[in-house]
Amino acid sequence: MVATLTGGERQIALVISGLVAICGLTLAAAGRQDMLGAHGFIILAFGLACVFVIINGFYEPEPSPERFSSYYDEPIKAGVIAAMAWAVFAMFIGVWVAALLAWPDLTFDQEWASFGRLRPVHTTGVIFGFGGNALIATSFHVMQRTSRARMPDQLSAWFVLVGYNLFCLLAVTGYLMGVTQSKEYAEAEWYADIWLVIVWVTYFILYIRTIARRKEPHIYVANWYFMAFIVVVAILHIVNNIAVPVSLGHAKSYTVWPGVQDAMVQWWYGHNAVAFFLTAGFLGMLYYYLPVRAQRPIFSYRLSILSFWGITFFYMWAGSHHLHYTALPHWVQTLGMTFSVMLLVPSWASAGNALLTLNGAWHRVRDDATLRFMMVAAVFYGLATFEGSFLAIRPVNSLSHYTDWTVGHVHAGALGWVALITFGSFYTLVPSLWKRERMYSATLVEVHFWFALAGTLVYIFAMWNSGIIQGLMWRTYTDEHTLAYSFVDSLVAMHPYYIARAFGGLLFLLGAIVGAYNIWMTLRTAPLTAPRGSDAPQPVAVPGE
Repeated sequence: MVATLTGGERQIALVISGLVAICGLTLAAAGRQDMLGAHGFIILAFGLACVFVIINGFYEPEPSPERFSSYYDEPIKAGVIAAMAWAVFAMFIGVWVAALLAWPDLTFDQEWASFGRLRPVHTTGVIFGFGGNALIATSFHVMQRTSRARMPDQLSAWFVLVGYNLFCLLAVTGYLMGVTQSKEYAEAEWYADIWLVIVWVTYFILYIRTIARRKEPHIYVANWYFMAFIVVVAILHIVNNIAVPVSLGHAKSYTVWPGVQDAMVQWWYGHNAVAFFLTAGFLGMLYYYLPVRAQRPIFSYRLSILSFWGITFFYMWAGSHHLHYTALPHWVQTLGMTFSVMLLVPSWASAGNALLTLNGAWHRVRDDATLRFMMVAAVFYGLATFEGSFLAIRPVNSLSHYTDWTVGHVHAGALGWVALITFGSFYTLVPSLWKRERMYSATLVEVHFWFALAGTLVYIFAMWNSGIIQGLMWRTYTDEHTLAYSFVDSLVAMHPYYIARAFGGLLFLLGAIVGAYNIWMTLRTAPLTAPRGSDAPQPVAVPGE
């Protein structure tokens, strides 16, 4: 890392690391009697570690001026490695959490191992640790290749990547210590929220600066999706996490959104996090890596733009469908339901565009497991978006809401869409990035694909069955108009499905471990003797119509 920075950038990095260490020391001192103190020590250690790394290489020679003739890929490599590390960790926690529902004694009488603390560790680790690092790495790769322009400096990309992982570390350790975010009187990590704003604004500025330096006049559609992801996530995070700390020495804070307004803001945030973090960003991956791997132009560029504006506009209004049958005004619930149904059009436009791109390349899908990852991801994207629109309809929601059907829907998107398109993108990216001819083992890619597909299907079918049974049991009445089943009765009925859920998650975890091993072994193999053409700026492929 340090060897790729100029002398001025090293000085700036040293100052930033020192300030982070000082902030950590201040928080540790101010929060001695609070969980804030533990995070202060983590921030202090993180800052000092960065200072040590920078000082250790401070007097290394300046990078060669020839660096401007090639892309800046070192942060991308680190992002891929970080994403896979978070994937294995967070999916392991997910299997543990799923197992807790079947075998509650697996907490081993440890407070930090309770379901309430491990579950947000799993969701944050998968969505933000795995997914966020994957999005940062692939966006850095795509924006340079499609713009034929190197990132304008070396420090900003490292600051975004390292700073973002510090945020993820603070979030995960905070959950284990019991720092959660209930809005009326929140034990929220307000200092971590502020740090993420700084990191994310830097990310946005870096992206804009790179696009502004482009040598390719056309802005390829993948950049539209990545930019929407960056801009809207910044807005969502800032608005949803506005809070007033109780004191600078305490982790607790007050929300500025009371009552039903808090619920509306939370689900405006929550559903748009799905829209722009888990959809728009990964569509950016799809629109670049699928055509590259299939060696086919995107089927319709116009359709991709239509899909972009449809998703960007419709998704903003859909969050209130999570609040059917609540104190939220009925017209707001109806508005969310209506726009959720309308969302099916732009969503299926993207899924159909991806599958139609494979016309003339189905023999590649048959023979190439990497391309199969992307094809199945597009299918699951279409399936999950149809299901989401269906579940938003009020009478359907009355059966599905608060049941495991919602859990199955979420994981159809998270496992079937987000994870599979990420793995397919990584298997396309890694050999090119590290100048290898191919992945270490095509067989292991195949094994990973079948583990991932089997795990996803077992998981979501278990949750679909479990959720529908739950909903039916909860609304079944006797002739005396009393509930026919108690909550415990429904819980007992769910037990075999919870075992199946844990098994499906275990299969997916095994696939992720196989993938991480395959990537690691690819990095260890000898690079090609001749540099690959992907290192130098390339013209962008013309989209087909």
